[in-house]
Amino acid sequence: MNMRRFVYLIFFACLLSALKVNAQINAERVMIMGRNAMYYEDYVLSIQRFNMVINAKPYMAEPYFYRGLAKFYLEDYAGANLDVSQAIKRNPYSESYYVLRGLCLIHLDQYDQAEKDYTKALDINPLNEDCWHNMVLCQMQQEAFNRADSCLNLMLKKWPKKSENYTLMAQVKMGEKDTVKAEKWVDKALDINEYDGSALCMKAMMLLQRNKYKDGEQMLDRAIVQRPRQADLYLNRALARYNQDNLRGAMDDYDATLELNPYNFLGHYNRGLLRAQVGDDNRAIEDFNFVIEKEPDNHIAIYNRAILLNNIGDYKGSMRDLTLLINEYPQFWDGYLMRAQIRRKLGDVYGAEKDEFKVMKARIEGVKKAKTKKKTRKKEEDDLQEDYNKLVENDSQEPATEYASEYRGKVQERKVSLNALHIYCLSFYEMENSLTGFVPFISQVEQMNEQKKLGVKLYVSNTDKVSTDETVKMLFDDIDYLSKKIEDGSKIASTALLRRAMDYYHVRDFESGIADMDSVIAMEPDMMLAYLIRAQLQYSFVIANHPELSQQDKAPLSLSNDVRMMLTRVLEDYDKASQLDNKHPFSLYNKGNVLILLHDYDLAVKAYTMALEIDSSFADAYYNRGVANLLQGKKQEGLADLSQAGELGLYSAYSLIKQYSK
Repeated sequence: MNMRRFVYLIFFACLLSALKVNAQINAERVMIMGRNAMYYEDYVLSIQRFNMVINAKPYMAEPYFYRGLAKFYLEDYAGANLDVSQAIKRNPYSESYYVLRGLCLIHLDQYDQAEKDYTKALDINPLNEDCWHNMVLCQMQQEAFNRADSCLNLMLKKWPKKSENYTLMAQVKMGEKDTVKAEKWVDKALDINEYDGSALCMKAMMLLQRNKYKDGEQMLDRAIVQRPRQADLYLNRALARYNQDNLRGAMDDYDATLELNPYNFLGHYNRGLLRAQVGDDNRAIEDFNFVIEKEPDNHIAIYNRAILLNNIGDYKGSMRDLTLLINEYPQFWDGYLMRAQIRRKLGDVYGAEKDEFKVMKARIEGVKKAKTKKKTRKKEEDDLQEDYNKLVENDSQEPATEYASEYRGKVQERKVSLNALHIYCLSFYEMENSLTGFVPFISQVEQMNEQKKLGVKLYVSNTDKVSTDETVKMLFDDIDYLSKKIEDGSKIASTALLRRAMDYYHVRDFESGIADMDSVIAMEPDMMLAYLIRAQLQYSFVIANHPELSQQDKAPLSLSNDVRMMLTRVLEDYDKASQLDNKHPFSLYNKGNVLILLHDYDLAVKAYTMALEIDSSFADAYYNRGVANLLQGKKQEGLADLSQAGELGLYSAYSLIKQYSK
């Protein structure tokens, strides 16, 4: 007996050892699969792989690091920072961990903490040039120019032939407002490397500041050869060309600027002015429309648009803009004169004379000012009468800060609106598989399917399947079949009504479906699924008739009483469904969606939180809670929730993080 027990113990020890080895091999394979996914820029899939390793072996540092790196590529810098911090806790001796966390902290504007991480990385590897470079930039952001100067002196000793270090020193001197020394350092950088893009940019800016437009243009020509995709270079060269009366060349550069960066404010504004000067009024109006949409209080842009609208004969539009300006600036005499001319064209002689009298009175009192001769202006110079036709100079006279990094990845650029994800409904169609791996489950649905009460299978889904001619015909045939059964007074009337209501839902006849569910609830007031289905029918009816509600960026600020009443009934049904079965999260999740439509974001957050207490892996609830937080201005909480949703596999969360973290 003892011998047998001994044999069993040996057998189980070997079995456990084999299982451990197998688990280790599996973890390594999953890590490789995750890194392969990262290579092909499938960052969300890679996060799923690293999640598996972390769940199996939470003591390992590597999966946290790589999951953080994937989040970094997705521009979820807060989430990446947390993951890399976990990796550092488990292994505080890896240089690359501090380097990546330093980059995350830079993107989070935590330059003092980033500097500390680069210091630790340099303790491990003092010859990491990227760390020295980034540490100096962090010191400059903190205006710690003495520390930056000391670091650069060390760097110049270590790497005396590195032109980038001389350019960095020039930037430090620019920060200290010592432009003479800054130019000397730039010249040293160009002596070492005449193709240094940053040095060429800085030299060009220095020349333009001294109004040496021809020399500045030539320097920018050289910089553009090195950096053909940098929009600011074309923007600055356009101003250099404009100041030499090369309007065609300036226009070409503004076109190039906007091709590289379609949302560049100065590009649109200055191109609009140039188009106006050459008589291209309609396209100039397009540029000023962009500017005014971005900056509704940009009165100089509004004045330019008023002039252009007058030119093309849109007198009402021009007068609208002028009236807005005159209300803001009661001494805007040019505006009165122009409005008087437009009023005469429209036959309003009394109004015209009234405006002209104001101007005449002002002239008698000597109020009107003479205009200056300067061709361009700073953005903050906004005298309507002096500055309206001047091109705006680029405020930034320094090259864009470039942090050195081996971590470069393609980030998803698809723009996602700030809208909640779809509610979860009962459906005849199974939900499509997603990267979240989340399988929606409601026990009563499962029981109904097992017992075949409906004769068809029900699924829980958050997607609407597009019907085909064939499926629509089948649904209408089923409605006819069930209607006859119900009219015969069948004993299974409640299930027949429920199934017919689902048919109506899929053919988008929501009112008929609601009527059927009213009858079901009257027969069986404790049937949870009946409230869930009636709620989804009522919700769908409201959205179908008021589609603007589902787009929060276009939703009306106030709701009509009818809409509010309908949504309140939906809430009541979801509340009742939650009371009857509190073991699934979907009633609470859907309730959160309705509360967002009602602009009650606090209660929506609470509903999503309760849903997550039931199922913490419910990615949609994190996403929608993030949306609700962002809608009420809670940016930090919103981005944290979106990060969690992204970690669980909701790819679109990273697009929102990218948009709202800037």
